[in-house]
Amino acid sequence: MPDDASLIAAQHESRRRFLELVAEIRPELHRYAARMVGSITDGEDVVQDTLARAYYALPEMETMPPLRPWLFRIAHHRALDHLKRYDVRMREPLETVEHETADATTDPDDALAREQATRAAVSRFVDLPPAQRSTVILKDVLGHSLEEIGALLDLTLPAVKAALHRGRARLRELRPVPSTPPVASPLMVRYADLFNARDWDGVRALLAEDVRLDLVSRLQRAGKRNVGNYFSNYDRLGDWHLVPAWLDGREVIAVYRDAQAERASYFIELDAVEGSVIAIRDFRYVPYIAREAEIRRG
Repeated sequence: MPDDASLIAAQHESRRRFLELVAEIRPELHRYAARMVGSITDGEDVVQDTLARAYYALPEMETMPPLRPWLFRIAHHRALDHLKRYDVRMREPLETVEHETADATTDPDDALAREQATRAAVSRFVDLPPAQRSTVILKDVLGHSLEEIGALLDLTLPAVKAALHRGRARLRELRPVPSTPPVASPLMVRYADLFNARDWDGVRALLAEDVRLDLVSRLQRAGKRNVGNYFSNYDRLGDWHLVPAWLDGREVIAVYRDAQAERASYFIELDAVEGSVIAIRDFRYVPYIAREAEIRRG
């Protein structure tokens, strides 16, 4: 009979193999989910939820479903649930487009529509009703065919065309609102400065006793003592430089591979209460999350 250690090792190996299996699809899932919920970080929450549900559902299945459409279908429903859960505006259910028609000749060609969609800020997509949002993302950002979109969303081909037509038109009407990033908070500046100086005692002094760490897709820890190895691991690396920044209207720590790098490689979220850091969420091991993020230095 296998002991507890063997069972845990087998579970870790099973999880590792599953993550390898979905590794190529995962960035695409994030591109979809982030635009559906209008947030880079919330999009990763949807991806994590999607993969967890898929992982635990597999043992109950007799045959393996086609992986990509199956995962996208799960991600789609998880995104909609996320929007409902946080009372984000859901102005049109998917089924209301079923009987609509559209004159496709008024749409831009696919190349132009794709350029417009990929250049649009992630947060702008939530201004589209769900059906329009889904079809524009799947067609113009991810390159799915109309037939694939219909199968994934359980819509007829005319309904897909109608939603795509209206979504493209709506996206063209939206204009980004320029704004200057607010000044970085003293805590963020202090944290980044101490981290860059490798003053780990100084960094630890900023932490609450019950601080929580989420090294996304790798590990979670709680308590100042247990989080200590996190900084020790960073001390052994030399490919990072921290800068206070803003993403989706939220203050974050942008991480650059070196001080001269033009684009952030990933970012870290900090939550603080009364000047003490109570939560750290580090996206180092999901670098795809920053590829399309509009990270602006504070």
